[in-house]
Amino acid sequence: MDVARTEVAVRPEAAVRRTRAGNAARLALMAGPAAFFALFFAYPVAAIVARGLKSDGVWHLGRIVDVLGQDGIRHVLWFTTWQACASTALTLAVALPGAYVFARLDFPGKQVLRAVVTVPFVLPTVVVGTAFLALVGRGGLLDAWWGVRLDTTVWAILLAHVFFNYAVVVRTVGGLWAQLDPRQEEAARVLGASPFAAWRRVTLPALAPAVAAATLMVFLFTFTSFGVVQILGGPAFSTLEVEIYRQTSEIFDLPTAAVLTIVQFAAVGAILAVHAWTVRRRETALRLVDASVTARRPRGAGQWALLAGVLTTIAVLLVLPPAVLVQRSLTAPGFGYYRALTGQAGNVFLVPPIDAVGNSLEYALAATAIAVLIGGLAAAALARRDAGRLVRGFDALLMLPLGVSAVTVGFGFLIALDEPPLDLRGSWILVPLAQALVGVPFVVRTMLPVLRAVDARLREAAAVLGASPWRVWREVDLPMVRRALLVAAGFAFAVSLGEFGATVFIARPDNPTLPVAVARLLGRPGDLNYGQAMALSTILMVVCAVALLVLERLRIDRTGEL
Repeated sequence: MDVARTEVAVRPEAAVRRTRAGNAARLALMAGPAAFFALFFAYPVAAIVARGLKSDGVWHLGRIVDVLGQDGIRHVLWFTTWQACASTALTLAVALPGAYVFARLDFPGKQVLRAVVTVPFVLPTVVVGTAFLALVGRGGLLDAWWGVRLDTTVWAILLAHVFFNYAVVVRTVGGLWAQLDPRQEEAARVLGASPFAAWRRVTLPALAPAVAAATLMVFLFTFTSFGVVQILGGPAFSTLEVEIYRQTSEIFDLPTAAVLTIVQFAAVGAILAVHAWTVRRRETALRLVDASVTARRPRGAGQWALLAGVLTTIAVLLVLPPAVLVQRSLTAPGFGYYRALTGQAGNVFLVPPIDAVGNSLEYALAATAIAVLIGGLAAAALARRDAGRLVRGFDALLMLPLGVSAVTVGFGFLIALDEPPLDLRGSWILVPLAQALVGVPFVVRTMLPVLRAVDARLREAAAVLGASPWRVWREVDLPMVRRALLVAAGFAFAVSLGEFGATVFIARPDNPTLPVAVARLLGRPGDLNYGQAMALSTILMVVCAVALLVLERLRIDRTGEL
């Protein structure tokens, strides 16, 4: 009896020790990412806001009211919101039929077409803007055939946003749609409901959380649009992100830029909060549906017509702009624009523009290494579900770079990181650090679901046998999440390769990145500069597409395991 009582007393004590060791390990894992975000995100952003709203040690908060009272700023706020709403509505109208086709219909080439649909989303915004400029701008396809130009119009911006976000709706809504049991809708049809009524009363309520999540994601991406509006909008249209760039780099009005940064941060923070709530609702809905549905061949004239319409939309909206971009880059005889990239005559750089390819690859690889290290540590810290307020706050911290202007972060780097011990303005590492800030959230969101799927009992058994937290991670978690780690690295690489908002401030003239080089060439007059911009955009598009294909190959192996 005494022995039994002793064992009962010892087991809770051992459990307490393991819990304390786990909490200590979690705090140790959080220390690195927290320090990284404090030094390279919070500090630069706070520095630029303080520079704009503080003088002689006194905060001038009245500047916020003064700035927001300006007619030009109110117009920017209105256009930012209006174009985001219009872009979101147009994207949903165009992409929802595609979501149905990919979820419910089976046809030859479906997997290849799914990859084609996804390519635009990983393309840098500079490439998207350049592709539509080649299609609807001066000398573009519409100009050559019908004498119609849409550049510097709101329609060019809206269509480019649909091109960029089409995959968001197809992946988010289509993924859930494929898991809904069609027999529920068929049962409503048997009971006398019309096809539309059955869809409205049965399928739509189940899809509502996914549609809401996709809507908020598209709205977020279009609300913070920079590269597309910068290239296609011209001087007539300016979003918050573009206006922050203009106020800092052209007018040097830091108070106005600081106020706009605060406004954008508050707005995007609210969007992210609503998105997190919507995602939680979506996860609850997914547990209630039957996921055993398989797609089938189209039946009837209606489904065949829908499939034809979706294929036509993809060909015109998603395939044609990149194809025209490639065609425009080849208009000079003998690959003239590509050969011109190797020279320096007439260009705006201290080095041949082709050097931007090597620079971008080197920066992206360094940024990927940083993002995987920081994001991997953060995901490991968040893997356990028994999260308190501190851990939930840490999770929110990791998403903050999505809610702050990349332009603000880049300019903040120049202002804040210019004194010892953080005098990095002349260091090459500055660009990868800025790119890694954007890549870390993608790494965390890719790895976290897989880490949370690991059976906690495996970790506990290894700990009981005397394994240290590091050995538990190496022996238990790492073998199961290796593929997810590679996928996360692919996302980080693609995002880093196309980062433009922050890099445009901190990339040195002798080491430009591909997006910066494209933007600078487009800003210079002359057919040679324009053709070189098309050639560089094509190179960047090909590199991103190859990265996506590798990513898709890693995501699902032949056995269907992640």
